[in-house]
Amino acid sequence: MAGRGRGIRRSAVAAATLFAGTSAALAHAGDRGFVLLLPTGYYIIGGALAVAVSFAVLALLPASALARAAGWRGRLTGPLPDSRTIVSLASFAVVCCLLYAGFAGSRDPLSNPLPLVFWTVWWIGLTLAVGLFGNLWRWLDPWYGPWRLVSGMLPRGAPLALPAPLGWWPAVALFLGFAWFELVDLAPEDPQRLATVLGLYWLANFAGMLLFGHAEWTRRVECFSVFFGLVSRLSPLGRGRDGSLDLALPGARAAGQEPLPLSATFFLLLALAAVSFDGLSRTFVWLSLLGINPLEFPGRSAVLAPNTAGLIAAFAALAGVFFACVWLGCRLAGMGGDLVRAAGLFVWSLLPIALAYHFAHYLTALVINGQYGLAAISDPLSRGWNLFGTAGYHVLAGATAGHESAWVIWNLQAAAIVAGHVLGVAIAHVQALRLTGEERRAAVAEFPLAALMVGYTVLGLWLLSTPTGY
Repeated sequence: MAGRGRGIRRSAVAAATLFAGTSAALAHAGDRGFVLLLPTGYYIIGGALAVAVSFAVLALLPASALARAAGWRGRLTGPLPDSRTIVSLASFAVVCCLLYAGFAGSRDPLSNPLPLVFWTVWWIGLTLAVGLFGNLWRWLDPWYGPWRLVSGMLPRGAPLALPAPLGWWPAVALFLGFAWFELVDLAPEDPQRLATVLGLYWLANFAGMLLFGHAEWTRRVECFSVFFGLVSRLSPLGRGRDGSLDLALPGARAAGQEPLPLSATFFLLLALAAVSFDGLSRTFVWLSLLGINPLEFPGRSAVLAPNTAGLIAAFAALAGVFFACVWLGCRLAGMGGDLVRAAGLFVWSLLPIALAYHFAHYLTALVINGQYGLAAISDPLSRGWNLFGTAGYHVLAGATAGHESAWVIWNLQAAAIVAGHVLGVAIAHVQALRLTGEERRAAVAEFPLAALMVGYTVLGLWLLSTPTGY
């Protein structure tokens, strides 16, 4: 039986390796099959125990001490100049060049800079950078500079007001559309298709900003501004009210936030559900449930409908379990209270988990496709140019292959997921004290949520270690 198990495992590794090497899914390149050679069961058990132990330790520590630590700020600089308009205009120029390359350049997504920059540098890399260094998107926003120029030429007057009942629901709808395009659409990496979608998205949001104002539109409607604004709360670096740069503990800014409205709570749940379903939808288990042989994947068109339903179901399931845990925690702590307010506080604890999954899930894509992007930017139209001297860069496609590379990658992924959950437990502990006002009740109130985090740790590590079909 042991020999048979090893044979099955080798077959799964070979199959996963073959599909990883031939897949055209740009945003998910890289080999994950080799992690099966590692003792992943021990990692999963250890990760779950680490999160559980961290909850037990934090429950014994005064939440008030954590709250004081979360409130600490160290001033690094004085007020910094605001060059936002200039940087935004430069960003807009880069966007225009990339869109042109998408329409006029190669149809090969590994040679055209648009899909490489958008899916790898921007969506993967910038998200991680914002979590580390603060809201860089505030300056890179390609709408702000053009909006300043155009709005300055329009007749003076207050812009239209967005109806208050809308909340952040427009951003939820747009992010759901983005997640569907990334995970379900037939060819999200096709340069012309991507250029068309991004061009229309830029125009539609620019029109909204002219009508309703840039600040309000980016706060409640434009989903990437909302997403990066939330992720930036995890960064140790931030700007004070006077424009100075200050330092805080990682996640401290999220721990000190006020409750999110219901629509914003669902936005964060959607962000976590989307990346989790991305991992699940490629597994042998999911494809087998759909009646598809993972070794003979027929293409994305065959899973269009079930993956659409699966994405929505994953979102609904996570939201249902999260609200159930919050409700149960409030009941155990003897609190009636406002469930929406409690959920708006506790949902901040899911933010580091979402960022950790983002890093772990897309790490191999960042390593491999980042190299292709380095080569593509020097010859954006595939005309033999070498603008930056990197057109002949030799892509090390084997950077994620082999046992040693897999060991490093898997440990980074596992460490990120466990660290994200531990930080989430710490944030939940601080928010529970704000909600209950008592140390003991705070620990009781967050217990169901801590159990959810342990379960999610196991799920996340399993998703990273199980073989995928495409």
